[in-house]
Amino acid sequence: MKQIAVVYWSGTGNTASMARFVADGIKEAGAEAQLFTASEFTPDMVKEYSRIAFGCSSMGAEELEESEFEPMFASVEDDLKGKKIVLFGSYGWGDGEWMRSWEERVIADGVTLAADFVIANEAPDDEAAKECRKLGAALAKA
Repeated sequence: MKQIAVVYWSGTGNTASMARFVADGIKEAGAEAQLFTASEFTPDMVKEYSRIAFGCSSMGAEELEESEFEPMFASVEDDLKGKKIVLFGSYGWGDGEWMRSWEERVIADGVTLAADFVIANEAPDDEAAKECRKLGAALAKA
């Protein structure tokens, strides 16, 4: 059975909810999901997973959270080549620029995205929950 990491940072709980929906989709597709907050996930853990879902809320001027998520992501970024990943997160303002920038960054790193990112404005509604489950399933099947 495939083990897939779901790594996220959430300030209000919205991205945490999305992470659980992504994990549900992974499980529904027949794989095993393990959830980690950004502070729990270390560079040594990257080698244990061939697939990883990363989730982060938009912060500041539409950027990744700077104190926990960005340092963690930067520390694992070079080791993501050859792995399949997906991106997700929530926002409260703007238009999703942080996610488009993040997607461009990982593509430039040579990382394989298993599906298009999913974003939710504030708390994930039923449609966002459905999209998160589909994202998890796509990662499991990739």
